Amino acid sequence: MAKGDKGTLRPLDDRIVVEPQEAEAKTAGGILLPDTAKEKPQQGKVIAAGPGKLGENGQRLAMSVKVGDTVLYGKYSGSDVEVGGKEIKILRESELLGKITK
Repeated sequence: MAKGDKGTLRPLDDRIVVEPQEAEAKTAGGILLPDTAKEKPQQGKVIAAGPGKLGENGQRLAMSVKVGDTVLYGKYSGSDVEVGGKEIKILRESELLGKITK
């Protein structure tokens, strides 16, 4: 669950809360990029996950990600919100492109 100054953010159904990772400040060649030239991050860490989507039979479907996982998502996926002074992203599980495993 994501903590904010007015309480705790608990995602519903198959939604997850992701803390985007910072965009690279340097190119592979060592050139420093200004903030305006950086691309939106498409990778982040799951900081909260809902209980899962409700299936047609009334049973909850298990989520394929959990808190602590690093995930990839589309550039314009989800909703950007600010909670407790932190920029976070709320996405549906179906908007995820993949999970990075170690």
